[in-house]
Amino acid sequence: MQPAALRTGCLSMTVEERYAVRKEFAASLEKAAAGAELTRKDIINLLAAAPGAEEEALYRLADSVRARVAGDEVHLRGVIEFSNYCRRRCYYCGLRADNVNLQRYRLMPEDIVAAARRGAELGYGTIVLQSGEDPWYTGPVLAGIIREIKKLGVAVTLCVGERTRDEYALWREAGADRYLLKHETANAALYNRLHPGMSWQERLQCLQWLRELGYQVGSGNIIGLPGQTLEDLADDLILLRELDVEMAGLGPFIPHPATPLGGEPAGSLDLTYRVVATARLVIPYAHLPATTAVGTLAPNGRQLALQRGANVIMPNLTPTRYRADYQIYPNKICINEGPEDCRHCLEGMVRALGRRLGRGPGHTLKPLRVQVTGILTKDHKTE
Repeated sequence: MQPAALRTGCLSMTVEERYAVRKEFAASLEKAAAGAELTRKDIINLLAAAPGAEEEALYRLADSVRARVAGDEVHLRGVIEFSNYCRRRCYYCGLRADNVNLQRYRLMPEDIVAAARRGAELGYGTIVLQSGEDPWYTGPVLAGIIREIKKLGVAVTLCVGERTRDEYALWREAGADRYLLKHETANAALYNRLHPGMSWQERLQCLQWLRELGYQVGSGNIIGLPGQTLEDLADDLILLRELDVEMAGLGPFIPHPATPLGGEPAGSLDLTYRVVATARLVIPYAHLPATTAVGTLAPNGRQLALQRGANVIMPNLTPTRYRADYQIYPNKICINEGPEDCRHCLEGMVRALGRRLGRGPGHTLKPLRVQVTGILTKDHKTE
């Protein structure tokens, strides 16, 4: 049976006729356009989109869904990388405890608040506090920083790894709005292999605690890890749907030379874009960043991500002298730009795409009631 015509343009023709794509891809894309829940096989079909007509059809639908759900706003989340100390030994991360050649640093609480104040002055509605897993910042210390930043009238997102439930509760009480804890991979065996001394089940437990405590929860995965398959990536997106995330960070693997995976090839940018686009169809109401990592691998990487489903950029507010030492991966872009220059550059980028900067904190998209056809016909409400 021929698939019905997609309602994504003025021409009434089948997907196959319009884009000359494989039947199985066309059927899965049609399901996405119609609002049906995608199966694992559907997701794999979309992730396997061939260059040319299939990729273009996938990107066009993802961008259309992004426009209908999130509008043309691109939200800027100012990131403060306040410590590169980390107790973990993840095989892909340059901050790993075993990297003895990395110059370590910690920002004092007053310096973190000062950086956040500069972000608020630049109009950023969200401040993201990110670090390695550094126990020097105890629960009470970080709670005090959160309280001071909340006085600036901004949302606060934390990205500080696995901590106790009591600490998560303390930070939520102090005013933290969101928490980003990437699951990294939904393949438990692969996760355990790449994270010595850690447990995939413990990772999921932390995510469950965050949901119970009322955080807006973000998670996400690395794309292109050695040994990863399309099936694994499909499982990542299914897990994000099951977690009902408000944000998903999806970025390519970039090898760091001071890690056990330093000799492996980088993840594919094309595959990364397909994952971002498919994520927009699987979890349409999630915020999706155009990550710094895609901008590191290609000069126009973030622009392309914004045209393929993404709606967030995360400019760096870390004091310039420390940025080069926050080496999750090497050669990161924008390490020498001041906050003002970065803000001006990103605004120009967004406007050049025909989009506009978002205003306010850019909280969850879920409460929005969107009256449109196809994929967005259902009402989505926060629990």
